[in-house]
Amino acid sequence: MSRFLLDSLIAVLLVTNAWTAAAQQTKPPQVAILGGGSPSANAARIEAFRQGLRELGYTEGKNILFEQRWADGKLDRLATFAAELVRLKMDIIVSAGPTVTRALSEVTSTIPIVMGFDDDPVGSGFVASLSRPGRNITGLSTLSPELSGKQLELLKEILPKISRVAVLGSSTHPGTTQTLKEMESISAAFGVQIQYIELQVPKDIDPAFSAARKAPADAVVVLTSVVTNTNKKPIVELAARNRLPAIYYTAEWTQNGGLLSYGANFDDLFRRAATYVDKILKGAKPADLPVEQARKFELTVNLKAAKQIGLSIPVNVLARANRVIR
Repeated sequence: MSRFLLDSLIAVLLVTNAWTAAAQQTKPPQVAILGGGSPSANAARIEAFRQGLRELGYTEGKNILFEQRWADGKLDRLATFAAELVRLKMDIIVSAGPTVTRALSEVTSTIPIVMGFDDDPVGSGFVASLSRPGRNITGLSTLSPELSGKQLELLKEILPKISRVAVLGSSTHPGTTQTLKEMESISAAFGVQIQYIELQVPKDIDPAFSAARKAPADAVVVLTSVVTNTNKKPIVELAARNRLPAIYYTAEWTQNGGLLSYGANFDDLFRRAATYVDKILKGAKPADLPVEQARKFELTVNLKAAKQIGLSIPVNVLARANRVIR
């Protein structure tokens, strides 16, 4: 091989290596959402997160890459998905709930985790404090001691003679224990007795309503969990069939036929999660980014559902509602 050809080959290799290095350096950051439910049930939250990214100047496929993994209610899949996202070397993972955060925290202590929401991140051990998380986890919290009281107050306004409320939830879901303590501490002030009914798997839902009717309960409070979030339709239908007024934790329930919902605006939380992603990509450390509380709460009333069970909603409740479905 002539000296000219050798020099030309070396030059080509150097240029190729330079291009490869440049391509690696300019590869967009990879961000993922991991959830325990289904993408269809979380469509509004996913879009809110994407909208938040767009508002901050990110375009998918150009300056950011976006992945999703959803367990469709099969919690045993979370560990597999979490490990997969770690192997894919995501730059940031957004967790759609505390059960997901737990799974992620068990497989990585270095990849930043942004909580889309969490009922009690300090109590769950995910962060040292809200102001100084101290680890690779930060994000949004829905911890609100007054929320349970507000839900009971609404039920009392609608059903003044209410004396017993069935509470459906999953004890393995982070935050349930704290919520129950809050409800027990304030229920006496409303003259209400709490009947907790455990939902661990979907097949527990039908017997739960049978137990509530047998008690008998005057109304139902449905707590957040993977089981409840992925089984909205059967829960709403059983509440109507048993003529039990029920209050839920997000507007998605009333939009799917539920009677009442009062709680944090989850779309707003996921939109705000994008700001954490932006800050971390620009160099901030999760350990130094304070966990923020929910800012928007909303009351939704479904008059169609009320009519179905022969219930009249007081005018003062309707006047406070952010949305009334007629």
